[in-house]
Amino acid sequence: MNADDVVASINPQEVVDLALALGNIDSPSGAEGPAGQFVYDWLGANGFKPKKYALIPERFNVAATLKGSGGGYSLVYNAHLDTSLGPDAIWSARDPKDKLWHTAWIDGDDICGDGVVNDKGPMAAFLVAAKAIRDAGFPLKGDLVVSSVAGEISREPIDEFQGPTYLSKDLGARFMATHGVVGDFVLVAEGTGFGIVGVEAGKAQFKVTVYTDTPRYYDAYLPRKEGEKLSEAPNAIVRTAAVIAEFEQWAYRYRVDNTYEGPWGRIVPNASINAIRSGYPYNMTSTPQICSFYVNTRILPGASPLDIRTELEALLGRVGVEGEVELFQYRPGFEVKGAEVFIDTIKRCHAQTFSFPPAIVADAVTSMWRDINAFNELGIPAISYAPRSASHSAKKSFKIADLVDASRVYARIAMDLCNQDRPAKLPLGAHINRDIAAAVADKLNK
Repeated sequence: MNADDVVASINPQEVVDLALALGNIDSPSGAEGPAGQFVYDWLGANGFKPKKYALIPERFNVAATLKGSGGGYSLVYNAHLDTSLGPDAIWSARDPKDKLWHTAWIDGDDICGDGVVNDKGPMAAFLVAAKAIRDAGFPLKGDLVVSSVAGEISREPIDEFQGPTYLSKDLGARFMATHGVVGDFVLVAEGTGFGIVGVEAGKAQFKVTVYTDTPRYYDAYLPRKEGEKLSEAPNAIVRTAAVIAEFEQWAYRYRVDNTYEGPWGRIVPNASINAIRSGYPYNMTSTPQICSFYVNTRILPGASPLDIRTELEALLGRVGVEGEVELFQYRPGFEVKGAEVFIDTIKRCHAQTFSFPPAIVADAVTSMWRDINAFNELGIPAISYAPRSASHSAKKSFKIADLVDASRVYARIAMDLCNQDRPAKLPLGAHINRDIAAAVADKLNK
């Protein structure tokens, strides 16, 4: 059986059925266990030998290897199990129980649901592709690994929100890779509109706290002064409003000044306020002396979060309020290195599947944090490549045909790449140290 026969053996209905089954397992970040168990059981039932990789038992990663005969490149397919919104997210969505976030269904030519789009549809596509290769007995020289991970969607411990359910990247792809699931290359199957993405922004998150020393009973005993500036208000919430107005001006300049155009795409890093805390709704006679808002910033590869902290501290000074800035989360971004063979393979297999070249991705795709950063940080060249919904933020759906085509192109990529001869590698560390060693040898010989 040749590669075309393997691709022809992929059953479109199997791709759809698996995507629906996964999409109908509600698995918001922090509760991925049932979805992970489903993948584990599916792999076992289809002739693979899956393993669990867990920092904590209830939030585990799953991987299985289709072993090659030796001498070829190894490839890891990766997608995440967690979805973006739990039913308890009452301060994040107007209707957090909307079926859009928790189920999957067919609507005409579309397969719908947040879980399918992000990210179980592409997961189903590469799982079925790997099954088709295995069932056909198609020979591979390099290993093909399929993996499903927890904790891709950002949750980070802060304030009283601590513990395992608030962990993300460190127990997901990064933990799995540092515990043995590695390859020569990684394809993160997450929406790109069939574009090839080799760069992603990093991120840094800050807690900005504004203070006032005015007595708490301001509302009852300290009426506002005529002409009083927001930044002078005794109420920390009102004072924070002045800081937020200045922040929005700063965020625009930050985005413009830090836009980066690279060989794999453009990063337009945003900075936004996505949470705020102050006061108690059950104690409305007391005016708060403290208000905190929480800032999410995207940062360029190589950028320092300390520079942003300095800018936010300067922002407080410009407004003229007392406050402090705490950096509570930092994850660097990366641009892929050494992936030329891999990217050429994807382009070649893409051309065998589609009549159009790989898409130019939207800025939003390269300006987020995805699991390719975890692998690239560890020195494993990783890119993203998958279908993407034309209405990703609204309808959250894929064209069924796109999802099936994704399975076909994933099969081609694996069969092509894993059968390319893997060149002999330098001794461990030599690729890093050879220039230093040469310089030292040159000095010793003088």
